[in-house]
Amino acid sequence: MNPLSLSNQLCFPFYAISKEISKRYRPLLAPLNLTYPQYLVMLVLWEQDFIPLKTIGERLQLDSGTLTPLINKLIELGYVKKTRNPDDERQLVITLTEKGGTIKEDAMEIPAKINEVLGLDEEEFIRYRQLLDELACRLNLSAGDDC
Repeated sequence: MNPLSLSNQLCFPFYAISKEISKRYRPLLAPLNLTYPQYLVMLVLWEQDFIPLKTIGERLQLDSGTLTPLINKLIELGYVKKTRNPDDERQLVITLTEKGGTIKEDAMEIPAKINEVLGLDEEEFIRYRQLLDELACRLNLSAGDDC
């Protein structure tokens, strides 16, 4: 087995899948005026509003240099606002605006449409999700993080 053969690389299918997934999300997110990374930020906020910027970065595994422009664009779109935490002025907190909460309803159909593209039944979806979560956990553990 040639270790430098593209077909023997685990990283390449992840790269190809990531590219394809992003491409499939693009037309679904266009009516919301969101990019895929912005959508991920919104998913975090739709789960929990009034969340520290640092926590969003941790959840999405993004550094502040990547996250800040995403948040600024979402502010410009009117979907979120950035304030200081009244309990700790050093902490920036991101909250949904009414407009940001409203587009949640429009986004509800996106996961099902992506699942249609993938063609997975519920059991397959769960199996893939578990395998990917396990692999992500192993990578995080090797970086010194907990799962």
